[in-house]
Amino acid sequence: MTTLTIVVRYFAAARAAAGEEEEKVQLPSGATVADAVAELRRLHPEELPRVLDAVSYLLDGIAVRDLTRPLKDGAELDVLPPFAGG
Repeated sequence: MTTLTIVVRYFAAARAAAGEEEEKVQLPSGATVADAVAELRRLHPEELPRVLDAVSYLLDGIAVRDLTRPLKDGAELDVLPPFAGG
């Protein structure tokens, strides 16, 4: 089976919940953003799943609205919790 590797970067509460700033995640070829999120829940089952319920994502710097978007090898997925302020 061929795989792809993405870089996941965590910000704010997601960083605290994951316990790291960034990590490389391997997924099967053809994986989507939803597949990556499922893998993140599996890798960090204690705190991160709760945070993932409220986050937004950037894929290579572009906001992700459709979690069925396919991933490419080397992609960067940013996990952004809601930010307060104004």
